[in-house]
Amino acid sequence: MNGASPAPASTATALRLAGVTKFFGATRALRGVSLEIARGEVHALIGENGAGKSTLMKILSGAHAPDAGTLELGGQPYAPESPHDARLQGVAMIYQELNLALHLSAEANILLGAEPARAGVIDRRASRDRARTALELLGHGSLPLDRPAGSFSIAEQQVIEIARALLTQPQVLIMDEPTSSLTQADTEKLFATIGRLRAQGVGIIYISHFLEECRRIADRYTVLKDGETVGSGDMRSASLDHIVTLMTGREVKDLYPRAAHAPGAVVLETKSAASEPRLRQATLRVRAGEIFGLAGLIGAGRTDLLRAIFGLDELAAGEVCVVGAPVGKHAPRDRWAQGVGFLSEDRKEEGLMLVQPIADNLTLTKPGAFGRFGWIDGRRQRSAAQRWIDELRIKCRGPEQAVGDLSGGNQQKVALARLLEHPARIFLLDEPTRGIDVGSKAQIYELIGQLAARGCAVVVVSSYLPELLGLCDTIGVMCRGELAAVRPRSEWTEASIMHAAIGGA
Repeated sequence: MNGASPAPASTATALRLAGVTKFFGATRALRGVSLEIARGEVHALIGENGAGKSTLMKILSGAHAPDAGTLELGGQPYAPESPHDARLQGVAMIYQELNLALHLSAEANILLGAEPARAGVIDRRASRDRARTALELLGHGSLPLDRPAGSFSIAEQQVIEIARALLTQPQVLIMDEPTSSLTQADTEKLFATIGRLRAQGVGIIYISHFLEECRRIADRYTVLKDGETVGSGDMRSASLDHIVTLMTGREVKDLYPRAAHAPGAVVLETKSAASEPRLRQATLRVRAGEIFGLAGLIGAGRTDLLRAIFGLDELAAGEVCVVGAPVGKHAPRDRWAQGVGFLSEDRKEEGLMLVQPIADNLTLTKPGAFGRFGWIDGRRQRSAAQRWIDELRIKCRGPEQAVGDLSGGNQQKVALARLLEHPARIFLLDEPTRGIDVGSKAQIYELIGQLAARGCAVVVVSSYLPELLGLCDTIGVMCRGELAAVRPRSEWTEASIMHAAIGGA
């Protein structure tokens, strides 16, 4: 990304933390963390999944209380009793996992808890004006305010979430992976908004696994590892290699390790596949031992194509062929039986049972392998789960811990492990590294390479173009619901992919 260097931050302190410690039972999640944010400063908070970033942000946003340490906001003691209290005091949080009331309108979500009222009656005109103003600040003034939030795309839902946070004109704004579901155009609009907020003196804590974004937008950085502060400094003078080393405790020399693999026979084919509402036409052929990438703008039909292949969405036209599988068997249950595994981009709503243990999530698609007559052999199930916990280095207390208690990146590893345990031979991966730290990304890239080396076919949807160019053998670009171009990776550049994605010849 290109852009101007961040403006110098003000010297006045917006937020100060000293010695913040937090226990969950016998686990110490934070170990004396200290952090200082100036007014008008964008401060990148960086660390691997499980490093303590989310716990620290929940303390700042009023969701948790610290067990030790002090917090100051604008030079005054700060001890929020709840997220609502934190917002009233001037600290707003945008969570990585969206927290919208999907059945309510966009307007209702933006104004939730902050509706303007007269004599106890909500002022509808003022409400609409405030919601529209917040959206215009993000460059989305035309977003329909009356539509239910659940009817919008993930990217549009994230815009609604950000607009809600801006509504209260916060002193400190916390952004947790704010661009993970945004297009490049929406990301640019967000960065422009951050620039305006910085000029107004708002202190911003910016959490992102995209270090290039941090380098562009942030003034300073702090790195957390295992609940402790392990480094901080001026972002413009820091090398990304040094930051990665602080995060992981080791050097990551090759982010895209490539296992030797040779594509073989075609195992998956779509012929003019179409489905409502966005997929208009897609013809592709994926071979055993091939990593096939799907690029395109959000809403171009990438996810729709994967869902149609897996049988989640009904085909309106065309066909999907899995080699060696009976024709006409295309419900998700059939696809699992045919060796096709699907990883949803929305792990919170579709990918995982958050209240259930890791072991149940990992073995969900093959209960018959762990018991008989409706009874599950818990010991065998936990043993299988522990194997993948060790293999993928999932940070958890054990197979019986609820998946919802894990960090986002570790939840994603559990979702991937289910496909490996099944086992699948055709992997449909929708944004497999979204919200995952650099070290874990390299591990997942290595795993995908190993799958291809074993003869598995892997289809990867990603909005991060360096990921597709570094990982895939073949890349296809979706544009307005059509698979517009398919070429070997060597024939693509970031510029040519974007050109094809926006409808260029």
